[in-house]
Amino acid sequence: MALHVKEVRTQFPILTRRVNGKPLCYLDNAASAQKPLAVLEALRTCFDESYANVHRGLHSLANETTAKYEAARTKTAYFLGAPTPENIVFTRNATAAFNLVAYGLMGTLKAGDEIIISQMEHHSNIVPWHFLRERLGVIIKFVAVLPDGQLDQKHYKSLFTTRTKLVSIVHMSNVLGTINPIADMVKIAHEHDCLFMADGAQACVHMPINVKDLGVDFYALTSHKLYGPTGIGALYGTTQALNALQPFEGGGEMIADVFENKITYQDAPYRFEAGTPAIMEAIGFNAALEWLSQFNPADVMAHEQALYTYTLEELRKINGFKLIGDAPQKGAVLSFTLQGIHPHDIAQILDKYGVCVRAGQHCTQPLMEAFGVHSTTRASFGIYNDFHECDQFIDALKKAIKLLM
Repeated sequence: MALHVKEVRTQFPILTRRVNGKPLCYLDNAASAQKPLAVLEALRTCFDESYANVHRGLHSLANETTAKYEAARTKTAYFLGAPTPENIVFTRNATAAFNLVAYGLMGTLKAGDEIIISQMEHHSNIVPWHFLRERLGVIIKFVAVLPDGQLDQKHYKSLFTTRTKLVSIVHMSNVLGTINPIADMVKIAHEHDCLFMADGAQACVHMPINVKDLGVDFYALTSHKLYGPTGIGALYGTTQALNALQPFEGGGEMIADVFENKITYQDAPYRFEAGTPAIMEAIGFNAALEWLSQFNPADVMAHEQALYTYTLEELRKINGFKLIGDAPQKGAVLSFTLQGIHPHDIAQILDKYGVCVRAGQHCTQPLMEAFGVHSTTRASFGIYNDFHECDQFIDALKKAIKLLM
């Protein structure tokens, strides 16, 4: 299906809203995306017509809901190019996926073992590894970020030793928009017998993903950035990698047998899904992926990139404007600073004109330190944004500058 943005916008009821008397201009998609009618209707239909707990009942409602829930796993596997649905573990979000892997490796890592991450990681791909540093004595190494926002690949190669056990790198930066060469980085890691995990929370929204082609052992994503509900995400893992992890949580569903003196676990992925799962959220996630799959990813990328390029060209004309991150072929994320003006002040005044952007450190404090800034303003583009909104943002930013200078 061709991408007709005007038609796409009609499928997002919230876009008709006015904020402070102005049309809503939502440019905070890197934080979380709005939801189309397909998702809202899927959730409502399930509540209205067929809801029960999954995997546990023998009645019709339980069977129907279980089928819908597992259909989401199948759809997620297809979306990622995973070999089977059993390679997909449902998690609360991408953060939970990193924590699951970190805990799952706790029994195999020891003091002095090394984990490589990078300076551009989201805190969700930093803090879980610090838990291992604090509790096991694991050493964390950071790949340096170059001035244009690319990772220093020479530095990356130099960090490996015989003690390196895991690499965990973001596929697309939520601040810089940098798209890292994951497939190449995976090959280097595997040459050193290291596991490789990728943070796909941003990349999945803006580009087609095939985990088999990437060669990753683990890949994390989240629904709410993919136009789906909050509270649901997924961890892809190869069969071998998942089976090597110890379970993160214990309880119902993840167990095979429970005796007074021993327990046995279900096979992956169910051994990592203790308790009643996020049933409705998974069904909504499935609807979001179904909805998104009707569009050619190349068309979506081209549209978002056109918005980014147009906006950047206009912002470059503003005195004191500084773009943060200008890597080749980056995604449609525009982070910037304005000399003498705090990003929080910019965001608050833009809100008066109906424009939603993000301001702050974006959960990437090491990256802010690497670029020598305390915080940035970030505009991030999605499938439903249009050039009129770009103009609304640019005009509002110029008004904010006049008020603040």
